Amino acid sequence: MASEVDPESEEAAPSPRGGLGEGLAQALEASLPRLTCIDLDKDLEFRNELIDDKEFDIPQVDTPPTLESILNETDDEDESFVLEDPTLLNIDTFDTHSYDTSSVASSDSGDRTNLKRKKKLLDSFSLHGSVMRHSLLKGISAQIVSAADKVDAGLPTAIAVSSLIAVGTSHGLALIFDQNQALRLCLGSTSVGGQYGAISALSINHDCSRLLCGFAKGQMTMWDLASGKLLRSITDAHPPGTAILHIKFTDDPTLAICNDSGGSVFELTFKRVMGVRTCESRCLFSGSKGEVCCIEPLHSKAELKDHPITQFSLLAMASLTKILVIGLKPSLKVWMTFPYGRMDPSSVPLLAWHFVAANNYVNPTLAFCRGDVVHFLLVKRDESGAIHVTKQKHLHLYYDLINFTWINSRTIVLLDSVEKLHVIDRLTQEELETVEISEVQLVYNSSHFKSLATGGNVSQALALVGEKACYQSISSYGGQIFYLGTKSVYVMTLRSWRERVDHLLKQECLPEALALAWSFHEGKAKAVVGLSGDASKRKAVVADRMVEILFHCTDRALKKCPDQGKIQVMEQHFQDTVPVVVDYCLRLQRRDLLFSQMYDKFSENSVAKGVFLECLEPYILSDQLVGITAQVMKDLLIHFQDKKLMENVEALIVHMDITSLDIQQVVLMCWENHLYDAMIYVYNSGMNEFISPMEKLFKVIAPPLSAGKSLTDEQVIMGNKLLVYISCCLAGRAYPLGDIPEDLVPLVKNQVFEFLIRLHSAEASSEEEIYPYICTLLHFDTREFLNVLALTFEDFKNDKQALEYQQRIVDILLKVMVENSDFTPSQVGCLFTFLARQLAKPDNTLFVNRTLFDQLSLGMLPNCRQNTAQVLEFLCSPDDDSRHSERQQVLLELLQAGGIVQFEESRLIRMAERAEFYQICEFMYEREHQYDKIIDCYLRDPLREEEVFNYVHNILSIPGHSPEEKQSVGQKAMQHIEELVSLNPCKAAELVATHFSGQVEAVIQKLQNPFLLFQFLRSLLDPREGVSVNQESLHASPCITEQFIELLCQYNPHQVIDTLQVLESYRLEETIQITQKYQLLEVCAYLLEKKGDVHGAFLIMLERLQSKLQQFTKESENSRESSSLKAVEEILVETIALCQRNSQSLNQPQREALWFPLLEAMMAPQKLSSSCAPPRLAEPLKSLTMQVLNSMAAFIALPSILQRILQDPVYGRGKLGEIQGLILGMLDTFNYEQTLLETTTSLLNHDLHWSLCNLRASVTRGLNPKQDYCCICLQQYRRRQEVADDIVVFSCGHLYHSLCLLNKECAVGTGNQARWTCYRCNSSNKAGKLSEKASEVKKGQLAQAQVKMSPSCPSPRGDAAAKKAPSELGLDPQQIQAFDQLCRLYRGTSRLALLTELSQNQSGESRRLLGGSKSSPALNSIFQNENFQLHLSPPPLSED
Repeated sequence: MASEVDPESEEAAPSPRGGLGEGLAQALEASLPRLTCIDLDKDLEFRNELIDDKEFDIPQVDTPPTLESILNETDDEDESFVLEDPTLLNIDTFDTHSYDTSSVASSDSGDRTNLKRKKKLLDSFSLHGSVMRHSLLKGISAQIVSAADKVDAGLPTAIAVSSLIAVGTSHGLALIFDQNQALRLCLGSTSVGGQYGAISALSINHDCSRLLCGFAKGQMTMWDLASGKLLRSITDAHPPGTAILHIKFTDDPTLAICNDSGGSVFELTFKRVMGVRTCESRCLFSGSKGEVCCIEPLHSKAELKDHPITQFSLLAMASLTKILVIGLKPSLKVWMTFPYGRMDPSSVPLLAWHFVAANNYVNPTLAFCRGDVVHFLLVKRDESGAIHVTKQKHLHLYYDLINFTWINSRTIVLLDSVEKLHVIDRLTQEELETVEISEVQLVYNSSHFKSLATGGNVSQALALVGEKACYQSISSYGGQIFYLGTKSVYVMTLRSWRERVDHLLKQECLPEALALAWSFHEGKAKAVVGLSGDASKRKAVVADRMVEILFHCTDRALKKCPDQGKIQVMEQHFQDTVPVVVDYCLRLQRRDLLFSQMYDKFSENSVAKGVFLECLEPYILSDQLVGITAQVMKDLLIHFQDKKLMENVEALIVHMDITSLDIQQVVLMCWENHLYDAMIYVYNSGMNEFISPMEKLFKVIAPPLSAGKSLTDEQVIMGNKLLVYISCCLAGRAYPLGDIPEDLVPLVKNQVFEFLIRLHSAEASSEEEIYPYICTLLHFDTREFLNVLALTFEDFKNDKQALEYQQRIVDILLKVMVENSDFTPSQVGCLFTFLARQLAKPDNTLFVNRTLFDQLSLGMLPNCRQNTAQVLEFLCSPDDDSRHSERQQVLLELLQAGGIVQFEESRLIRMAERAEFYQICEFMYEREHQYDKIIDCYLRDPLREEEVFNYVHNILSIPGHSPEEKQSVGQKAMQHIEELVSLNPCKAAELVATHFSGQVEAVIQKLQNPFLLFQFLRSLLDPREGVSVNQESLHASPCITEQFIELLCQYNPHQVIDTLQVLESYRLEETIQITQKYQLLEVCAYLLEKKGDVHGAFLIMLERLQSKLQQFTKESENSRESSSLKAVEEILVETIALCQRNSQSLNQPQREALWFPLLEAMMAPQKLSSSCAPPRLAEPLKSLTMQVLNSMAAFIALPSILQRILQDPVYGRGKLGEIQGLILGMLDTFNYEQTLLETTTSLLNHDLHWSLCNLRASVTRGLNPKQDYCCICLQQYRRRQEVADDIVVFSCGHLYHSLCLLNKECAVGTGNQARWTCYRCNSSNKAGKLSEKASEVKKGQLAQAQVKMSPSCPSPRGDAAAKKAPSELGLDPQQIQAFDQLCRLYRGTSRLALLTELSQNQSGESRRLLGGSKSSPALNSIFQNENFQLHLSPPPLSED
């Protein structure tokens, strides 16, 4: 494709690739597969070698060489510059798609915990390994240095990379290198550089045929990269005197963009007409509107050339305050602007485009940043052709950026201000690696941003940004990032997954290498390169590599094992490797590899073998490892047995498949080492034998139990295991863990039952008792054995065979325990518990020999009467506190099941009372209808005593009980009333108020404890206690209330006032005497005020205040000043509130009798001499006195207050200086109130004037009818000239004849004046019904009319109205209509209410015409409304 679009013709320049030797490229590609990983790693590793300047000494020659010959020659023929990786820059063989990670985790945001970024240290042994490969381009670097030294090419200033690499210099040269780092072209000359200045920007078009150069003095040149010819010199495309900061080709080869140091952006269009190449310039953005310092056109790949977004030729521009996205085609249009927000003014704006796949669509994404936050904008085109920009998740960083580069759609590389590279996974925002690149000595573009070559005529803001600008020093292409240094060029590339793993292996980080490889295997790694195909193929490739690493780890561990030394050192050496090998073999599910080759290798070393076997234990115990070979299993058991770890052996056996071992040998080992769990497991899983373990255990515990001897600890353990084993077998569970196979469960249950009910054992002696196994278990632990049977019986549903076994076992239990006198009453009681619970089940199918059971319960069998008594004695034993509730429940179940039908009830009740079995007593009493005695049962039972109230309430309220029963319960409740009150006063009070409201005085007499009486009365009388008591139905005399008040004064004096406020039935005189008796002055004052004796209440409060003031003035410096002052403030506030509440109802002398003594009391301490009164007391007293003055000013005239102060003998003798502050404060308050009054009056007058003006304008405004015909008869209003008819026009615009309205009953007569209503409006809203009262008409429905007399036919009624109108003072209907409209328009309710009030103050006739209320104006006056009153307060006092 040609670099320029020429409508006539222009030969396309040959591609630079054509000059490369295809044979050499093929040879390089063929050599790649033969390189091993280690050799490749050696070639790829970064070597920080500095170029020695001595190598470039120029020998003396007679003929000076040309520039091209100098740049093409090598400095040392013996050692030529070669690239570390020959294919590094071979773009033809570079698969750019391979740089898009195939990792599942990278394509899915996944775990949100990765969103938190952690500062990553410079550590190559991290979770992700070394992600980037950092390489020096030695050939290019050497030739840049050589050119600078030999031909004065200057230092490098800019770089651009495509299929070629272009490097601009400070002396105006552009050096072009190919992929093999050979200098291909040297464009320009030092003379041109002296004229144009340094190259400040470079750009190569997409087919690598054209090069654009921008210079520091503002010129631009275009070169043909095939021939090296200069095609254009552009000097007038932008304002002179500004440097070129950026120059960029677009996807259109005839269109480029440039940005100068003035902040302006220009579009360059290249044309060729009649063989003449031209360049047209158009300003896209002027620097006067905001300086642009970064531009980035959207470039699309070849496979995306047909993407619908490319037709717009998008361009992103970053100014100092915002970014802009504009479209250059088909016409210039701004698609988006986005401000930065807060940022550091020295931060560099950054822009970068990349096409990203999301939701099965590929769309361009713009990343922009200025500072430490990177924003991502997704650009899409909708069906209508418009472009939409969507903001994506932004990236918060902890460093400022100076460069942003996409390495692929999921991985970004950031360069911070301290020259550290950060590799970030975009979706998870996880930092993968940090690389220090300070050795690059990055080139900065500061001089161009400051435009030093043209005199430095740039803004300070742009110059500040230029301090960190390195736009032209970093270029990316094909997944590679090139960094231009002052003497070198470096390239950064993502390592392939193999390189990353091999890099860690070379650093001898084996666990980290395996962990990284496993992340590749599971698809959780980030920035993955080199893995292709489906998931199974990728896993297979990685798994093969991991197996190689595992063998390498194994060989390395065995090779580097210390030959001699402590065994602990050797164990620690293998602990670092063997567990890792075992873990990853199991993860890869390579048990064949683990137990064959790996185990054989580790078996060569005894220490390694032991560590290997011990590593298997956690996997076996967690059931992650099954199918162990017989040899490994045998070695494992022998190893733990040799180390005396028998508990570990037992735990391992029960998790292993031991079918491949010698079972008899394992059983013998378990029995000898008391590994009973393991022995049972071997029998069960190895031989499907479930009875043999029971027989072996019974043989150990049965002899001592039958002989009556105590068991050893070991035998007790065996017995407990036996019970648990039997329970598991009967429940279908395997012992000690797991489940029995379902097909074996019925067989196992039957075998166990048959074993238990055997009449004799296999090797029975003549002295053996019958049913030895059941007897042994009963003697060992009767309760637990019966619990096992009970749990087993719970699972029996419809299993006929199991129910037969259940019946058989129950019969055996009765027979064994009845006929055997060896069992204690406690054990027999356990049997009763078991049987009673089985019989009490609703679905019970168990048949008990009733005769035997009754005879046992009634004591009719030999020794059974004694046994029954003993059983009952056991159940009802008061000395046995163990299982009290259980024994009571068993006895209750026996009673309910009829197990003790003929036992003497009185004796049973006595035994139950002695044992505190109150539920048994309740059961017996309820059966006999002795409900009153049940109250005693509740009161004595600490667990149920609170339920007595509900029980009494239910008996007395619910029908079904006789009056005698209710009376007995009521009497019993009254007898225990003191206990009930002490139990819960609130519930007791509620019970009394509900059922004993007439016996309150009797209850009070029974309550001898004063505190109990106080609690009861408080719950009964105080509604705040939450007791629902109907005070009207409660017959409580005032004496009872006064008794409660007296008790309240004793036990809770602080609550007296609050309680008096909610109480009603008490006498004031008696209550006042009670409060005086207990010296509760505050309460007494409250009662006196309530009585009406305000002066008496005031005197009490004044006395309290004077007492506190005296105490306050006598305090020392370090005493309780704050508490005393707080007490004075509280009493003063209460006293002021008392005076304020009552001053409105008192005359002036009575008010002065309240306020002046209070003022005198507050000023009295201040009359003391300064030597007597502590200075620290003056300020608080002055503040409190000022509070009194401000409060009394609302009720006492100011002159009276001043006169009273001046009449004081102390201040009358010239000591006014002490109260100067008080007087000035009063005057300030007066001035404030006077100003407030004047301002309020002025506002009201202004509002009144404004309202009246609007009212006058409204009532004088004419009405404009919508039509010239009557809306009822539809005739012209000038009809029937012989009939006197009025024309009525409404504010809604409808016009009528008055006679038509009368016919439709649309008129309301009020005296001599008629009120009309619009027929059409009223018929639609109120169905033609006119409201009789004007106050009932809805707003807008009753319209007021303007009446016009027909000029030809005057109306007598109209004349009468005209004659009467001047004598009336009220508003006419038209004025009222205008006034209503004004009310609707005006939002100030207080102003309109004022006008309404004024209109209501007219004469009675006016009010009658307006339909107003006839009630007294004083009652309905707006001025009496609380909301109308002004609530004012004086200004705050200044703290002088």
